[in-house]
Amino acid sequence: MKKIIYGVYGNSGFGREVFPVLINQLDKNLENIEDVVFVDDDPSDHKNINYPILSYPEFLDSSYSQKKIVIAIADGYVRKKLSIKCEKDGIDPITVRAQNSLIMNNVQIGLGAVICPFVTITSDVSIGSYFHANLYSYVAHDCVVGDYVTFAPGVKCNGNVVIGDHAYIGTGAMIKQGTTSKPLTIGAGAIIGMGAVVTKDVPAGVTVVGNPARSINTYP
Repeated sequence: MKKIIYGVYGNSGFGREVFPVLINQLDKNLENIEDVVFVDDDPSDHKNINYPILSYPEFLDSSYSQKKIVIAIADGYVRKKLSIKCEKDGIDPITVRAQNSLIMNNVQIGLGAVICPFVTITSDVSIGSYFHANLYSYVAHDCVVGDYVTFAPGVKCNGNVVIGDHAYIGTGAMIKQGTTSKPLTIGAGAIIGMGAVVTKDVPAGVTVVGNPARSINTYP
């Protein structure tokens, strides 16, 4: 029986960006390139991929003694559903981190994260499980980030910010720095639109856009 198979769950555009980062991370520990595959619930939809694509049952039934997976899907709620399924089936989550990312001191990151190229996480930061930090995004000092949070490319999260589970921060959004006594808070399930400039707290489940960011319900 073969030893380890690695899967990238989701072969959309983001999955195809994560895949080479994983290959590079494994590098010398990888015995065979075919030990890294895409996993998709409908692999027949994707024909222009140069690496093997397995359905989830095929991945689960493959002849390897150990199976590891990274979930490359931006929707945090879908990520949670898939992570629960994988963990129930004994598939271990892995964190994928680009070599040119920068993580400074006293940073804690939960299982199953994706840290893309040119991401920076500075000092005294706590991040939950299955976090996605896309290209060129950063998390500054004294931030607390929940589980299944997604940063699209170029997100600027300044210091003393608290972000709840399943929040989605859109491309190029900027989050103003809070303070030690009053962190800026983004509630669970909130959505920050592309390019938004967040200067005050965002309640749970609310979508904000613009500069300064306002709830979409406040627009005419």
